[in-house]
Amino acid sequence: MSMYANNSEWELKRLILDVGKRIWTRGYVAANDGNITIRIGDNEILTTPTGVSKGFMTPDMIIKMNMDGKVISQSPKFRPSSEVKMHIEVYRQREDIKAVVHAHPPYCTSFAVAGIPLNKCVLPEAILTLGAVPIAPYGTPSTMEIPDSIKPIIQNSDAVLLANHGALTLGTDLINAYHRMETLEHSAQIVFTAIQLGNVNMIPGEQVKKLMELREKMNIPGRVSVCGVEPKNIKESVTPDQIEVITQEVIAKIKDLQKK
Repeated sequence: MSMYANNSEWELKRLILDVGKRIWTRGYVAANDGNITIRIGDNEILTTPTGVSKGFMTPDMIIKMNMDGKVISQSPKFRPSSEVKMHIEVYRQREDIKAVVHAHPPYCTSFAVAGIPLNKCVLPEAILTLGAVPIAPYGTPSTMEIPDSIKPIIQNSDAVLLANHGALTLGTDLINAYHRMETLEHSAQIVFTAIQLGNVNMIPGEQVKKLMELREKMNIPGRVSVCGVEPKNIKESVTPDQIEVITQEVIAKIKDLQKK
């Protein structure tokens, strides 16, 4: 039975609209980028349409599909994104996941562009909710290359950076998936800023162990991979060229957002 059994489809569509507006307002997506889905049954999902800004959606735009990618109901004006394949693959691999958010937040996307995973133990909140966040190999959008690239990673992680593309977060419900996207981008921004300051201290291994024990006691849902505690200075693992790539990518994204 779906965890959304007590929610009407109309309520779930409104929830998708709310999260869509939030990721657009926060600059996690530009133009018509990004996708949001909710699994509403063993074989059904609700998905955002292609070609529509996530900040300007209306309930009639949300599409119901089955897990084979066949449309069940939709407005004649709208069709699902071809990237829904990525979401469907998540649901096939993880029965515990009920919602997926895909976006292009500037800071974590910059790390994905630079080829630097967010896999170090830096912030307690990120350790508890995300753990180590790996980068999936690059795949052509709208093809099965991306679903295939994330398949092994999502077995042990609820957040993934997509090489040269963006980020993907999974959740037991849509708010859970959205909050993971917020935490991921917030952590990436802090790590980026610390790199510019010249040093990023890792949380010691014994403290990380305590956090993982706390995570178990708090019964936090989802799957995480334990983050790395070495090197103690992240500058040792990030080259000047990589720092320059991150800097220029973030500056460009910020300038783009300021124009809107």
